[in-house]
This record gives sequence, C-alpha cells and structure tokens, in this order.
Amino acid sequence: MEASAAPIDAKAFRQALGAFATGVTIVATLEPGGEPRGFTANSFTSVSLDPPLVLVCVDNAASCHSAFAAAAHFAINILCEAQQHVSRAFASKSADKFAGMLWVSGTTGSPIFPDSTAWLDCELHDRVEAGDHLIVIGKVLSFGHSPAKRPLGYHRGSYIAFGLEG
Repeated sequence: MEASAAPIDAKAFRQALGAFATGVTIVATLEPGGEPRGFTANSFTSVSLDPPLVLVCVDNAASCHSAFAAAAHFAINILCEAQQHVSRAFASKSADKFAGMLWVSGTTGSPIFPDSTAWLDCELHDRVEAGDHLIVIGKVLSFGHSPAKRPLGYHRGSYIAFGLEG
C-alpha cells in the first residue's frame, strides 16, 4: 500500500517556487482577426538547440488562453530592466494591454517589443495540457537581442536587478 502525500498548500507552494529567480517575458500572439494578445510570464525556458525550441506556460484561467490555444505563431519578448511598466501592464486585467505600447510585427506577424533585451519569433511546434496550464512549445524562426541591455528579473514577488558584470 502506497503512502498518500499530504495535501499541498497552494500559497506555500507558490512561495517556494518564488524562491527561484527568473527573467520576465511578454508572450504575444495575434488572434485570427489580427487583434494582439499577450501576457507576462516567467514560465519560459529553452527546450532544444536543434531544432531551436522554447516553451512557455499559459494559465488555463488567463483571458488570453483561447488565443494561445489556437495560435499558429507567437513571440517571446525577454524584458530589460527599463520595462517594468510593460510587465505590469501585461500582468494586469486590462482589456487592452497593448495600448500605448511600442511593438512591431515579427516575421510571423506576432508582436515584438523592439526595446526588449531579446525576442524570439516562433511557429507552433506542440501544445501539452499540464494541470491548470497549457504548455506551448514553439520552434524559433527568427530572433534578436541587445547584449548591452540588462534583463528584468523577478524573485519572491518583486522585480530585481541581476547586477550583471559587463
């Protein structure tokens, strides 16, 4: 007979995960009608170099979930320290998160924030349902980066500076 695990306290679990310092990204796509949709995410990682694959996780309860569940393309914008306002806007419940934001269309048409420290323009490779999130895996078709810009960090519920040596 297997021992059953004690129930996980969701708040404590979230705090434990917050101990892992991450970068901050804006994941963006276009709905079929051309309307841009996006969200702030720190659940981003590289998967493979050959082929070039990355993944992001979309909360099933997010207002943009349906857009990413249907998207054939998306972009991941890795924010720089000067873009806390962008992160906050895309983490909000605002109806138009793109209002007042500077963005351009990438190769796939997905929104690219040119002031970011890096961006990755992707076509869908796979989607995986995982608990209360959708894992979206993309094949990188094009990318760009600005080595002089410091990335925006996030740790235990606050923005941080990584203090990178240059």
